[in-house]
Amino acid sequence: MSKKIIRISEDQVPKRLRGNRTRFLKLLGRVGINLSGWKVKGMVPDEERIIIIAAPHTSNWDFILAMVAIFGLNINIRWLGKDSIFKPGFKWFFNWLGGIPVNREDPNALIDSVVKIVEKEKAIVIAMTPEGTRKKVVRWKTGFLRIAKLTQAKILLISINSPTKTILIGNIFEPTGNTELDLNFIQDYYQSFKGINPEQS
Repeated sequence: MSKKIIRISEDQVPKRLRGNRTRFLKLLGRVGINLSGWKVKGMVPDEERIIIIAAPHTSNWDFILAMVAIFGLNINIRWLGKDSIFKPGFKWFFNWLGGIPVNREDPNALIDSVVKIVEKEKAIVIAMTPEGTRKKVVRWKTGFLRIAKLTQAKILLISINSPTKTILIGNIFEPTGNTELDLNFIQDYYQSFKGINPEQS
């Protein structure tokens, strides 16, 4: 008898970081991951505050994949998205999904907003894509390092690897305080992973 493959489970998230989604949404997430052929490997560490950086971000499909994974894991998470998607008629939907609009013209206001959100929560995860775009970039944005420092949050490295259809929950990264050194280390870490559009990775 073949062993059932578990591609995603709520047990991968510590209880204090779990959301309160309905059974239907959690099932929807698990079914979505199973039908896609992707899997989520690893465990979210039991930390009170986590900043997730997810990369490489190369496709619009990343958002759909992330949402079904979030539902399947049932993780209490807020995520940063460009403000242009928070249009009238859709804004409530993206807010319901946990979105925080990003105004790229005013990064300081964004950081202040995220810090206030984190301070209100007993346990929370904030997710962002450090590239800031789906296109290939040489130098990533460093806002996640500032947010982690201001909120005393741990940084969790999560990778999207299209060739193996795996979302890998990696290790906690401890910043040294040297922005350039930390950024170079993290970007080097992600070099071994390929996104859905590998030419943009």
